Amino acid sequence: MTDVLPPQNFRLYRTEQIRQLEHLAITELHLSGYELMQRAGIASWHWLQQSWPGIHKLVVVCGGGNNAGDGYAIATIARKSGKQVIVLALRPVESLQAEALQAARNFQQQGGKVKPFDADELQQADVIVDAILGIGLEREVSGDLQECIQAINQSGKPVFAVDVPSGLNANTGRVMGAAIRANFTLSFIGRKQGLYTGSSADYCGVHQCEDLDLPHSIIDRVVPSAYLLDRQTTVSDLPKRQRTAHKGHFGHLLVIGGDYGYAGAVRMCAEMAARSGVGLVSIATRAEHAQMIPLARPELMAAGVASAANLVPLLHSASVLAIGPGLGHSDWSTALLAKVLDTQIPMVVDADGLNLLAQDPARRDNWVLTPHPGEAARLLGISVAEVEADRFAAARLIQHRYGGVIVLKGSGTIVVDSAGQVSVCSGGNSGMASGGMGDVLTGLIAGLMCQQLSTGNAARLAVCIHAEAADIVATQTGERGLLATDLIPIVRQLLNS
Repeated sequence: MTDVLPPQNFRLYRTEQIRQLEHLAITELHLSGYELMQRAGIASWHWLQQSWPGIHKLVVVCGGGNNAGDGYAIATIARKSGKQVIVLALRPVESLQAEALQAARNFQQQGGKVKPFDADELQQADVIVDAILGIGLEREVSGDLQECIQAINQSGKPVFAVDVPSGLNANTGRVMGAAIRANFTLSFIGRKQGLYTGSSADYCGVHQCEDLDLPHSIIDRVVPSAYLLDRQTTVSDLPKRQRTAHKGHFGHLLVIGGDYGYAGAVRMCAEMAARSGVGLVSIATRAEHAQMIPLARPELMAAGVASAANLVPLLHSASVLAIGPGLGHSDWSTALLAKVLDTQIPMVVDADGLNLLAQDPARRDNWVLTPHPGEAARLLGISVAEVEADRFAAARLIQHRYGGVIVLKGSGTIVVDSAGQVSVCSGGNSGMASGGMGDVLTGLIAGLMCQQLSTGNAARLAVCIHAEAADIVATQTGERGLLATDLIPIVRQLLNS
């Protein structure tokens, strides 16, 4: 990616960076915190009306911080618009501070009534506004806050979350004990990185962001913590193919793997690479598999390798390697990986290649590692729960230890390149939870590397297109029964569009 910052809508921030932007707005633009709160209220009311045009009665549930102040601002505007508004407070107005207290007092002065929280009142709502907990949440939700969140989730009413669904960690996407399952989430000033990975997809619903009219002169002062991936941006890294090109211009990929019983993994990986535009694709696998693969896809060259020594002549002709799909855990598998690690050829390591790497760690700059959370846990020597508790931290730590580019797969796949830049993919769907998806992604990354993309650009483009292809197939035929090979023709279309 270039040094030019991507458009504002693709920038992601941590909570402390949002605080920096708020501070800059207050100190340099001479905006008050209360003015920002009023702008948040106006933006929220706009999206509430856009999302639920027939809205008549609003129930706003307010906590005790600035998020509550946003809720009171929304309640005031909705009431002025002629809507029936019920505010249910988990904390007395008198306990609020600064701008939140000012917003609550303004609501009361305009004739609004504030009631203590009562779950029965939720049934009166056309829409519930969640203004309970904001982006500063650091400890587990418990007590009356947890009971309130559970009551809202069980109400059956649509929910509009203010800035972040209450109970969801804005930095990591982790549920802090309990979290609101919103239908719509409106973030303010900047997009919070935690709302695009981890558990967030099950809690945010439709997600929009309003910058509250802060100018670029302020927004550009704070470097984002991460960036959202976008195909239109990433596909521009793919070199234009010359009319006079021949297969030698587009690399020779060697896919290594497919121990007994796993021939399909290397086949899918290799075919995806070929469909991405690689000049030549070879497979090094068990001899029994090597005889079968060309029968189904004759363009793939398959060689049987009984030992690591048999791999040597194949390595001499390869420009990029992909190792891991179906590799297994046998002595054969270990020997092949060791031979590959003796070379300096750029490579993608996935699946069993990662599991073996975890047992005998190595570090290099010219590879892409593509772990799912279980493999990431083994690479780091921690639990899957610890990986999922902060996927950003886990991906960065793997990159620090192993080098190269890291693709931490899962909901909200994270890419960390060798310079430490973090990208997040917001695409994809539950249909991708099926065998072979990782093998196809590995083939796509390696195939793009063969076509002269850097490891970072290849990983970003592949992750983005892989997810988009899955979303297109799911839209056409549904998520259930989605197969990894269903993506291959769609990926090819996207790469050529």
